[in-house]
Amino acid sequence: MIPQDYIQEVIRRTDITDLVGGYVNLKHRGRTHTGLCPFHNEKTPSFVVYPETQSFYCFGCGVGGDAITFVKRINNLDYVEAVRFLASRAGMPMPEEDDKAGRLRSRILSANKDAARFYYQQLNADTEEARLARRYWRGRGLSDDTIRRFGLGYAPDGFSTGYKFLRSKGYTDEELLEAGLIKRSQKGNLYDAFFHRVMTPIFDVKGSLIAFGGRVLDDSKPKYVNSPETLVYKKSRTMFALNLAKKSASKRYILCEGYMDVISMHQAGFDTAVCACGTALTPEQVKLLSEYAEEVVLCYDSDEAGQKATARSLELFASSPLRVRVLKIPGAKDPDEFIKKYGKERFAALFDKADNALEYKLAKIRDKYDIAQDSGRVQYIKEAIGLLAGPISETERDVYAGRLAEETDVRKESILNQLDGAIRQNRRRASAARSRELLQEGTAGQIHLPYGPDGAKTLGVANAEQQLVAALLKSPEFLPRVMQRIRPEQFLMEDMRQSYEAICRCAREGAAPSLSALAQELDDKLMSTLSQMLARNHDVSPSPADLEMYMDRMEQSVPKSSQAGKMSNDEIENYLTSILNKKQKKN
Repeated sequence: MIPQDYIQEVIRRTDITDLVGGYVNLKHRGRTHTGLCPFHNEKTPSFVVYPETQSFYCFGCGVGGDAITFVKRINNLDYVEAVRFLASRAGMPMPEEDDKAGRLRSRILSANKDAARFYYQQLNADTEEARLARRYWRGRGLSDDTIRRFGLGYAPDGFSTGYKFLRSKGYTDEELLEAGLIKRSQKGNLYDAFFHRVMTPIFDVKGSLIAFGGRVLDDSKPKYVNSPETLVYKKSRTMFALNLAKKSASKRYILCEGYMDVISMHQAGFDTAVCACGTALTPEQVKLLSEYAEEVVLCYDSDEAGQKATARSLELFASSPLRVRVLKIPGAKDPDEFIKKYGKERFAALFDKADNALEYKLAKIRDKYDIAQDSGRVQYIKEAIGLLAGPISETERDVYAGRLAEETDVRKESILNQLDGAIRQNRRRASAARSRELLQEGTAGQIHLPYGPDGAKTLGVANAEQQLVAALLKSPEFLPRVMQRIRPEQFLMEDMRQSYEAICRCAREGAAPSLSALAQELDDKLMSTLSQMLARNHDVSPSPADLEMYMDRMEQSVPKSSQAGKMSNDEIENYLTSILNKKQKKN
């Protein structure tokens, strides 16, 4: 772990307003700064920076944290990389304790580069197996220029050829194991991770070679072998060929299913083609794409697996600011086959006919039913209305309700009436879900329930816990007094217990409790919760009397004989939701 005193010095030299202002157009409002959130699409500013606590919080999407959290999210970095980014910005070298990790990171990148050169040389060697590998790449329709551009290669047969080469370059066993270039058998023997496979290097967005994908030349198993996650490779945060696509003038990116699809697309002139590293697209990869693209065209295979991948991807893109379209590939199973059959000009023409996400989903629903039959029309209308009642614009609802009416020969007024009912039902469900979130978001205390038995008392204790943690983050000088009275196991809510334990650890290590001090050991979700608590209390200074009240309430706690006292953490949240719903109905 990075020493706390170093982290605090990095934060001391980082003004969060200046940092965020480099990415967001902020407006000064009293003691805060506001702007449009960079983490979700919005038209009305709900993103707030709080200079006093060096924190930020978005009341629209619920994301919050400190300067390190912001850099992690905005640049798609892990914790150490975010600290390194801020340290570099502040002109600070990383501490000695991180030098070993830094050196290892550098050695892994260097080993990957040497391995790629080795694989490329082996591909062009005067051997029978090299000729077989070249024949494979050319059989896939790739030119020599494309092979060079993507650094494609071949890992020769044999269990230690690559290992011996890399050892001759001065790399240690530890470095090669950490890079994922070699493996250790159960008997302790070291052997190549890749052998007798054509090799595809994987670069990060900055152009550093971070991993490899290897494919067999026949139908043997396993068909693919990929690098494991390492210090430099996090597959959930990596998009293949994004380092090339980002150089394009076009902001319309093409999201393909695999490496070969991407390479073929680039060779055909579609230079914004990318694909996800890993088995499926991740939220982190969607976020990464949104930093470079304005529109994404899903271009997956037409088979069942490709259609499932399309459906999953559309769900992930639903909360993204990116425009999303789905490409239909008639007469071919994938883009590569279509281009080979019909040419790149006809493929380019398909983009103008690509469905938007809503059109694609409606078509998938329609394909399930025989709308020539009354029962099929009824089922189609019912499911389509469920889709149109979702988070889309009023204009889209009106347009597609009209299309639905035309397709089914049902009056548009009838469609709109059913749609209104579905929307009202969705709102009721959303309201119930929101009630469940009130406790977690720190707003439960604003309901002003009486301090009575069972649910109301539990709610008061939970709110006291949140207020106590927020007070300690704002006024750490109260911590010694609190530590004398409150033990972690007295906390009712697990997330507040974790937060309090982390605050106490900071104090024992001589560091002032703050969001930045906690960020190294708390996850992003909890950091957002703490940021929201600080945001809601940003203009309140806790007094000793406030802390005494919070501690008194916690010490009284919930009687063991009460209904709430017998509940688990999840059951408490469910119970409180029912209490809140009853209260809201009375109001």
